[in-house]
Order: sequence, then C-alpha cells, then structure tokens
Amino acid sequence: MRRINRNRPPHIRRKNKVESITDGLNEATNRPIVGPPSDTVVMIQEALGNSPDIHIRRMANEKFVVSYIDSLIDPKLLSELMSNLEDMIQEGGEAISKGHFADAISAGSVKLASTERDMLAGMLTGETVVLIEGVEGAMLVSIPGGSRRSVEEPSSQTVVRGPKEGFTEDIGTNLSLLRKRLRTPDLRLENRVIGTYTQTRVVVAYIRGIADPPVVKEVLKRLDAIDTDSILESGYIEEFIQDRSFTPFPTILNTERPDAAAASLLEGQVTILVDGTPFVLICPVTFFKFFLSSEDYYQRYDISTLLRSIRLFSFLVAMLLPSLFIAVTTFHPEMLPTTMLISVAAQREGTPLPALLEAMLMEISFEVIREAGVRMPRVVGPAISIVGALVLGQSAVQAGLVSAAMVIIVSFTAIASFVIPTFGMSAAVRLIRFGLMLLAGSFGLYGILAGIIPLLMHLVSLESFGIPYFLPVAPISWSNLKDVFIRLPWPKNNKRPEYISHHNQIRQSHGPEEGQTET
Repeated sequence: MRRINRNRPPHIRRKNKVESITDGLNEATNRPIVGPPSDTVVMIQEALGNSPDIHIRRMANEKFVVSYIDSLIDPKLLSELMSNLEDMIQEGGEAISKGHFADAISAGSVKLASTERDMLAGMLTGETVVLIEGVEGAMLVSIPGGSRRSVEEPSSQTVVRGPKEGFTEDIGTNLSLLRKRLRTPDLRLENRVIGTYTQTRVVVAYIRGIADPPVVKEVLKRLDAIDTDSILESGYIEEFIQDRSFTPFPTILNTERPDAAAASLLEGQVTILVDGTPFVLICPVTFFKFFLSSEDYYQRYDISTLLRSIRLFSFLVAMLLPSLFIAVTTFHPEMLPTTMLISVAAQREGTPLPALLEAMLMEISFEVIREAGVRMPRVVGPAISIVGALVLGQSAVQAGLVSAAMVIIVSFTAIASFVIPTFGMSAAVRLIRFGLMLLAGSFGLYGILAGIIPLLMHLVSLESFGIPYFLPVAPISWSNLKDVFIRLPWPKNNKRPEYISHHNQIRQSHGPEEGQTET
C-alpha cells in the first residue's frame, strides 16, 4: 500500500499561504476603488513610483481612463481596445455596466477588480486597467504582450524521430502545447503565484481520473508552503518541494518536450509549469524513469529495448570504469590477462604519478574542458572542446604524465556519461565517480564495494512524493517490469504503471493476435 509522506521537507518554512502581488505596497491599497478615475490614476502613479513605462490615456473628459504598463501589453490589441472605447463613447456610453462593457470589448477577456490591490496586481501581470466614471471598481482587460521566443526544437533533449516542438519561457504558450496534445476535459490546471517580488505564475497540471488525488494534494500542499522572495526558474521549485535535499540523485524529472510531459500526465504523474523557463517538472518519478526517452515509444520496440540496455550499461561504465581500472592496476594486477598486464605495465613505467592521481588529473581536466565548452560562444565552443581534449590528451601522453590506457578509459567514460538522456542523472554520476575513484585508490575492489553498498541502500531509501524511488526493482513489482529494462509492443503494453497511480489502469484494449487481421 503506497503512502504519502505528510512531513514537509525541512527547508520549507511553515507558512501555508501565497503572498499577494502587492504585499510591498502601502496598506491603504486594500481600499475599494471608489471616486472619480482621476483620483485612482494618482494612486496608481504613487504606488508604482511614477515609473516611465506606465502610460495613462484619458478620454471623454477623463470619464474614461486607460492605464497600462507599456512593456507588458500587446500594442495591436491595445489599439483595438481603444477603438472599442471610442465607439462606446460615441454611442453615449457614459452610463455603462460591467456586463455592457464586457460585451462591447473584443480585445481580450474582461474581469472586475474591486480593490486597489487587485487592480495593481492586474497591471503588474500585463492587464490593462480601464476606469469608467460611475462604475465601481476597475475593468481589467487581458491583452498580454512583450517579447516571446517562438516554439523551437528542444536543445537539451533532441530525438531522431518524434515531434520537434519544445516548451518556451512563456507559460501561456506551454499550456497551449499541452492542450494541443491532450484534448480532454479531464485535464486540470491549478494556478499558484509564488515569490514575494517576482510573483511567478506556477501551474500544476494533471488528468482527473488518472492522477492519484493524494499525490496531487501533496504537490499543491508543498507549493503553498513555499515562502520566498523569488522564483526565477523551475529549479527553485524543485529544491523546495523534493523529499530530500542531501542526495546526489534527482527525485523530480524535468523536460522541455511537450510530448514527454503529455505522456507523463497520461501515466498518472503531475507536471509543474513555471513561467519564465522552458523546463517543466514531472513528479513523482522513479530511478529508471531517468533512462527513458520519449523516442523509445516512437521507434520499434526491439530497437527501443536495445537502446535502453545501452543507456543502463553506459550508466555503469560512467560510474565504475575509472575506479575499476585504478583498483585493478594498483591492487589486483593478477586479474588482468598476461598480455594486457604487460602492455599496461609498459605504459605506466614512465609515468611519474600513481593511477589515482593520474585518473583524477584527467577527469578534472575533462570537466574543465566540458564547462568551458558550455560557457564559450556557440560558434567556437564545440570546436574548442574537441580540439582542446585531443591536444591535451595527446600532449599529456607524449610528455609522459599519463598513460595512453588512462586517456582511453577517461575518454570512454566521458562519452558514456553523455548517453544518459537526463542531465540531472548524468551530473549525479559525475559526482559519484570521484568518490568511487578515491575509494578504489585507497582500498582497491573492497573500497568500490564499500561505496556501492551504501549507495544502493541510499537509493532504496529514497522516495518521490511517497513512491519508493527504486521501484519496480525494490520492492519488486513483476507486472511493472515490462516497461523498464525492455519495452513491449504497444498492443501488449495495455496497462499504466500501477505504482504511480491506482486509478484507470487500462489504457487500451488488446490488439489483434499475431497473424490475424481485423475485419
């Protein structure tokens, strides 16, 4: 029976509320909006510090006043709004009700702000304030604009076969990409605003009837408990709501692919979209989810199974290969075949450093080159990384600082780490590798075992929103192993993973038997 950990992570302050967008303003802004529009305009200018990007447009002897922040609205929709207002004035629209105004405006959605606080909150999120003499409150017309990046192919999760669309920094665009793939009324969106100063919009998405309600409730509970000044990227949210802070392994998956997010929702998981970043969070997840790619479900099942095996093998290589080489050459040379032992010994005869320091030097050098390639301009970054690695490795061998075998080991380890489809898991492997190398250089194979056993104990103790992290291997779940190490053909894969959600397990009916065709 799956349980949800009701204890909030210790780094979340126990404040179960979302701060208002104008908490830093004077308490007088809680007053209702009454009086002529000219008085309200003065309040807006004083509250926002007479900022130069705040525009005030007066019409019909200040009976109509439009206020907006220039950088947050769409100029074309603003022009349409102003045209609609002029038509209303010409028709003698001095006595206008909220319903009449909403029916006459076609530029965007309209809502009423009854207090000064709500009005300022709308302005700061890109809404246009329309003040009408004789109408209590302020009309907020949604005509958002500003610079937006177009939908492009994801840069960190490329595929050979599959959709080429990726999330952008605009949360509205991201929600439309999800809606386009999930045309169901059961898609539910829960809105939150987090960050006292940034007031970042956060949307929790799930499918009613598939997602587990206790998991959804726990996600919302942890989001509501966040009390911070700013949320600038989804990584902030990830660290606030994860079950454990001190672990190298990520317990929340992130993706910038809409098809991967939609597939996760269809399996009963919950996604968290954060305004200002293309990376969407997916929870709960298990360890083996980090080795799956959305392309696995677009290729044939036999090819996908082979690729998964290669990824898991690459994970073991990236984590263990340097430490195994250090342990064998330093403490257990008798394990090598005679010919290989002679070759390795001949290469190491002229090297001044022990195997551990040699491997550390090469690994740190490669990490420096990798980081430099990321920070360099895109035009020269890849070229410098490749040339730097080749020149550095060749020069180190010729100078006698490292052996050729060590260069091969470190190079293959680095290549294997790039096979892991998720950057978070790849970074965890890089951290663990250095610890295992130190243990191997100190105690040999016994040191490696002394590091792996606590690592496995830590893995099986982790949870992601109440779900054991190492499922379906520990605890074993035979029925869910069909989509972990192997991928069955789609007609055979008719059930959702039951360890994620117990609701609506059947996703499809069985297809026709082999050798048969439907009539």
